[in-house]
Amino acid sequence: MRLAAISDIHGNLPALEAVLADIARAGVDLTLNLGDIVSGPLWPSETAQLLMALDLPTIRGNHERQVLATAPHGASDAFAAARLTQAQRAWLAALPATRLVGGDVFCCHGTPSSDLHYFLETVTPDFVRGGAPGIRAASSAEVAARALDVPQRLILCGHTHVPRDALLADGRLVVNPGSVGLQAYDDTHPNPHVVENGTPHARYALLTGAAGQWQVEHRCVPYDADAAARRAEANGRGDWADALRSGRVGRFESEVVAA
Repeated sequence: MRLAAISDIHGNLPALEAVLADIARAGVDLTLNLGDIVSGPLWPSETAQLLMALDLPTIRGNHERQVLATAPHGASDAFAAARLTQAQRAWLAALPATRLVGGDVFCCHGTPSSDLHYFLETVTPDFVRGGAPGIRAASSAEVAARALDVPQRLILCGHTHVPRDALLADGRLVVNPGSVGLQAYDDTHPNPHVVENGTPHARYALLTGAAGQWQVEHRCVPYDADAAARRAEANGRGDWADALRSGRVGRFESEVVAA
């Protein structure tokens, strides 16, 4: 079986279109969408429209919950919520939190038990702007504890936007395909930290399975990131514009979004 895993599109339509074109050239059997689909100051409704038509196996992320909340969680969620149609909202609301594919693939957004917890990264208390990022790769013990008793040999997750994989001692493989739509961000929970992938390329993963073993190829796809950055800037999100152009954090969200 040959799979593509995409995650964390965040309404970045040109990045999604570039990734889907690359997937089509790769000749996969199935594409899985791991959530955080529309939240962001870009093209939320257009992104939802495209994905609804494709009808990919899809789970929800934390931002789906937050977009649909009575009071959206923050500026990115509020922007998306104001632009979705009722049909699009209903589609998001019907998405499951986790999904089992083909008996051997388990899909979650954060971890099997939480769409907010990081799986393959651990937030640390040592953030220094321009220095320590306040985040590190999770240890083998941390990953194993977060995997719980999920029996599937391939566990797919998203949420952190970082392309990474980890092999557990029992042979299970945990893979984060990275983010289609946003290659850097800052966050304050549970401690301040920044995530930076270092280039603006859209990310996803190709996974090839045979005889219970999985091969992973992390893919970096170029697209017109400057167009996405201009869209973010026009919608008042200079922090997103910086991240979209460079894959690094420039302005912080707190510097461009009024409290």
